[in-house]
Amino acid sequence: MLAIGVLALGGCRGVQTSGEKQARHDFGTIAGNYRPDNQRPALPELTPESSLSNYLAYALLNSPVVEASFYDWSASVESITVTRSLPDPQLTFQAYIQGVITSLMPGFAWSFPGPGKLKARAGVAAAQSQGKYFTFESVVLQTTFNVKRAYYRLGLLEEQLRLKHESLLLFGEQERTAHAQNTAGSASLADLLRVLSFCDQARTDLGNLEDSRRSLMENFKAALGLAPDQADPPVPAHFEVSRDNPDADELLRVAFTHNPQLKAMEADVRVAEAGIKVAYKDRVPDFSAALMADVKASPWLYWPQLSMSLPIWRDKLAAEAAGAEAEKLAAQSRLKAAQIDLAVNFAEKSFAYRQTGRNLTLIEDELIPRTRQSLQTIRAGYRTGTMSFSALTDAERILLDLQLEAAQTRTDREIALADLSIMVVGLAPANAPLLSKAAQP
Repeated sequence: MLAIGVLALGGCRGVQTSGEKQARHDFGTIAGNYRPDNQRPALPELTPESSLSNYLAYALLNSPVVEASFYDWSASVESITVTRSLPDPQLTFQAYIQGVITSLMPGFAWSFPGPGKLKARAGVAAAQSQGKYFTFESVVLQTTFNVKRAYYRLGLLEEQLRLKHESLLLFGEQERTAHAQNTAGSASLADLLRVLSFCDQARTDLGNLEDSRRSLMENFKAALGLAPDQADPPVPAHFEVSRDNPDADELLRVAFTHNPQLKAMEADVRVAEAGIKVAYKDRVPDFSAALMADVKASPWLYWPQLSMSLPIWRDKLAAEAAGAEAEKLAAQSRLKAAQIDLAVNFAEKSFAYRQTGRNLTLIEDELIPRTRQSLQTIRAGYRTGTMSFSALTDAERILLDLQLEAAQTRTDREIALADLSIMVVGLAPANAPLLSKAAQP
């Protein structure tokens, strides 16, 4: 009979709570694409022609940081089932021996938490699981931002190298011209020395930029989830430039709706609210039941047993309830503080984005065209002898500096936009392994 009972109970399953069902549904939605059967899907092939979205998809699938956060979330979903399940039943055995066995009593015992206790504890676990999801979402967004930042910095390096190579060729040509003119007596030694200084500075800058490539490539590899001993990813042949010009008011509204840090703190409030229910449920007694049978007796003798806990320590129960209430108030205050911080952070990041945008417009639309026009005028004057060689070299150097500043400002603008839209607002790329906004808890 006991063996039959054990086999029957071995197939028992508990009743899922609504929070557990939602958590498992949400997790299955992500796991089906991100880690089907706990296996990483095939990574996108990266080539020099790959788009930024390909690099992002590769990083999100390959990053060990994202994977670790995903499985932390997975563990928290499983903990809901553990928390809402009844304690395991117990098989008991008792015997009386006086030289021989006079009584042999196998039995069965089971404990039952008071009504509503398991459901309340499952509510805490479900709210904690929601918080783990938003932690996972934050990690996904951070990885996305890291890839974009490394991508644009690598693009800046390529543009700087191109401009420095062009300037070195230009200064080399000017050096030959100045040397010939100095030999002929039409240019001063000061002009020649000036050009030589420009050439030396350009070679040094070029060497420093080449030396920085290794560091930038390691950052790019790390953002893609590649180990140092793995092969370098291909450098993009073309770096994409964003055309977005977001509306600040709309972005701020979206930030308060989608920011994962705020969502995680809202989940903390729900954890605290569920904790209050648990604290009040502790006033309900727990129960246990047991049944033993003396199989040596004829007929068998049965020994039923019932017990109930007595929650008599009122000060302890009151302290549990007061502590849970305090945790809720603290969580609500942290949420309000985070909302204030978000508004301040948004203002700072949006200002940085607008500032770099204005500076880039000034440099590309005003300063560079005027400098090119001035350079053409100085070149024409130099050919006719009305402009000095030093004026020509100064004008060409100013144009180079403006082009380098435009490249730096363009990169700063892209990083500022990524920081604003991804980290502050919480807008993820289309291929991110995240729940749709409608499906989020």
